[in-house]
Amino acid sequence: MKKAVKTLFVVALSLKLSVAAAAGLAYNPELLISRYASWGIDPDKHLASINLKESWNNFKKNKDIVVAVVDTGIQGDHAFLINNIYVPHGKVSSTNFGVDFSGEKVTNAPTDAHGHGTHVAGIVKSIFPEVKILALKYYNPKASGQANLDATIKALKYAVDNNVDVINYSGGGPEASVEELRVLKEAEKKGILVIAAAGNERSNIDDKRHAYYPASYGLSNIITVGAHDDGLNIIPSSNYGKNSVDIAAPGHRIRSAIPNNGAGYMTGTSQATAFVTGVAAMIKSKHPSLKYDQIKNIILSSSLKVKNFDGKILGAGKLDAGRAIELADQVNNKLGTPAARAVANR
Repeated sequence: MKKAVKTLFVVALSLKLSVAAAAGLAYNPELLISRYASWGIDPDKHLASINLKESWNNFKKNKDIVVAVVDTGIQGDHAFLINNIYVPHGKVSSTNFGVDFSGEKVTNAPTDAHGHGTHVAGIVKSIFPEVKILALKYYNPKASGQANLDATIKALKYAVDNNVDVINYSGGGPEASVEELRVLKEAEKKGILVIAAAGNERSNIDDKRHAYYPASYGLSNIITVGAHDDGLNIIPSSNYGKNSVDIAAPGHRIRSAIPNNGAGYMTGTSQATAFVTGVAAMIKSKHPSLKYDQIKNIILSSSLKVKNFDGKILGAGKLDAGRAIELADQVNNKLGTPAARAVANR
């Protein structure tokens, strides 16, 4: 019976690959409209979506990319995510599917009782189906704000020490932390991109009185993300700032994976952050030699200007995966010349 199931799985996988090949895409186009997909990647949404189908048309995975999702944990055996779970040590199992820093004792089972972390991880996977997810749990609803911050710092340090490619951190708060900043500067030195939520306090974080950390640290490796809806408006809850918020991405009623093998909707800059993380991971996978600052510049420079974002988002730009991959190809090709490589390595 097990052999028959395995054979059926191989046949199904072959059919999916055939569908993708026939469509000229890296991945099965049905994934763009699956029960775990949102309007943010729906090709019928045109300008409102991130133009993901176009990016898949020009994508090829050249390197496995590990994204650390610092959040509320994950359902490790979720049907949509089970093949994307990554652990630095040992094999993935029911007792080893990430790291939980939220309790008194650190464990390797970051169970997601909240749902937020599973939802965020699902968005990243919906954009880059072959991404590797390292789930790092920091959140404990019964803990104090300081305890959750301490757990966050431990999670961030673990991600940096294990040399992940991208860190997705969809949380934050109004208070800066010397220790958190130190860890993020270490990530900067190592060339690790940190995609951070702008926050959901309806505030202008250009004003230091309304700063939101880690988004407001201003490090070169941080991309701060605001949220927009499918009508191309910054959602009312999203923090904003024409100098502090780098880009906007879909963040209103986003459908993604939730615990118990479900799919559900969430709204906020957390969701928007995951879209940017997915695109950053794709760029790094296709062009592993690109550095973090180049990838950040590619994502921001390829964004589409939206009039409604004027005064709220740096450059009034929204995420566009298709344009980002195209620009990444151009930058990589230019860096392919000896002269360009010499300049890049100075």
